[in-house]
Amino acid sequence: MVFAVVRAGGRQEKVEVGSVLTMNRVAADDKGNVNLPALLLVDGDKITSDAEKLAKVSVTAEVIEDLRGPKISIQKYKNKTGYKKRQGHRQELTRVKITDIK
Repeated sequence: MVFAVVRAGGRQEKVEVGSVLTMNRVAADDKGNVNLPALLLVDGDKITSDAEKLAKVSVTAEVIEDLRGPKISIQKYKNKTGYKKRQGHRQELTRVKITDIK
């Protein structure tokens, strides 16, 4: 059982080969792949957390699709002053599938 903890869009995610991950929008290379930096690697009983050894580890993911998250409504209101503000936001996301950990 091999899995890794990677940095994906400002968060840390536990991934293994074949897992699907939704993260903040990232740009893929010309083949549609993304390399994610590993923070921890577990290969059976062997755990790697040394930064020099993790620099040699590559976690490759294939971009499945670019999508947008749910709409978030932001409302501000101040009593007795007439101040109202309404704003919306949809986060840009990317869904990737982990293809290789080596």
